[in-house]
Amino acid sequence: MQAYLLDFGNFMLRWLHVIAAIAWIGESIYFVMLDNGLRTPKAAEDRDKGVFGEMWAVHGGGFYHNQKYATAPAKLPEDLHWSFWKAYTTWLSGFALFILLYMANPSFYLVNPNASWEWAANMSGWQANVVALLFLLGGWVVYNELCKRISPDMTRDGLLGVAVAVMMVVVSYLSVQIFSGRAAFLLTGAVMATAMSANVFFWIIPGQRRMVKAMKAGEAPNPLDGKRGKQRSVHNTYFTLPVVLLMISNHYSFAYSHESAWVIMSLFIFAGALIRQFFVLMHAGRIQPAYPIAGTALIAVAFWVAMPTVGASAGQARMSASVSLAEVQPIIESRCVACHASDPTQPGFNAPPAGLAYDTGEQILQQMHKIQEVVASGYMPLGNITGITEEERATIAAWSP
Repeated sequence: MQAYLLDFGNFMLRWLHVIAAIAWIGESIYFVMLDNGLRTPKAAEDRDKGVFGEMWAVHGGGFYHNQKYATAPAKLPEDLHWSFWKAYTTWLSGFALFILLYMANPSFYLVNPNASWEWAANMSGWQANVVALLFLLGGWVVYNELCKRISPDMTRDGLLGVAVAVMMVVVSYLSVQIFSGRAAFLLTGAVMATAMSANVFFWIIPGQRRMVKAMKAGEAPNPLDGKRGKQRSVHNTYFTLPVVLLMISNHYSFAYSHESAWVIMSLFIFAGALIRQFFVLMHAGRIQPAYPIAGTALIAVAFWVAMPTVGASAGQARMSASVSLAEVQPIIESRCVACHASDPTQPGFNAPPAGLAYDTGEQILQQMHKIQEVVASGYMPLGNITGITEEERATIAAWSP
């Protein structure tokens, strides 16, 4: 019953997380599009009352006329729309999922026993949890300090962009060295997602509140509040596509179990940012296909880096002949079926992970290539909790139907 309750809680939290993320990202992308698509108002009375730009749009059978004021409008409505709860709900639900899925069983999901750094490989469960939390907090602190020190008045945002890009490469590298592959990808995405939500909580919304307060008091708002909010909002939009990809990466072990996983991760992050840049410019009326072409090229490089080695693997080289299912099945039954069974015996599992059960030889054969991939890479069994040996890995690597 406990495993079922955890699974059901996971299911509902994922649903909430996805709903909130869709709402937040959709609204964020819409406002970036709106901001970049504004045109100078045609009506003189609009210009006279401080309208900076406008956009006409048609959607759902109706016409919309959006206007942006460069400074304070003559009067603010009482029902002014604010955008922040979607951001907070996305982060809170995502963090709850991280606690439920990773921090509840850190020795299984967070610790990387194959880490080249001895202290990381030998972390206990509670130590891995502490390091993961510090990793998230440290990512936000470093990012925030870069923003404050490099471009405090938003005049050196180009240089700041380069610094943040370098930071994400470092984060990718460190995450892979410290944590297990799947957790490394997730935590790198979580560093960006934390920065996005913290940007809203610490900078964008407080700045907007100060602006509204000043306007209601008949005072001129501090222009830095608006500029800083725009700066952090722009950062958020470039983080969006990489974060989404990293959050769904746990289904694809070829990326996070690769020895160059941090390189693959960095390539995906930059590819996502470049593709997003194309749409940002497109909304401003500039079509520059070089950006999606460059992004696609980086994805192609990631594909090439992650590609399995063609030819005999190390395990196959040690085997004089191909291995049959009859030889592999006992290994899978002793090392994998505790989790991957229709009725798992491993504590914490109510159903087989990813729906993959290996109760029968037919089920094993259907997943032959996937089993070889994750076992040969060392990703499975997670944390080698079942104690699979190198000889057994070599046997599975040499297996042929």
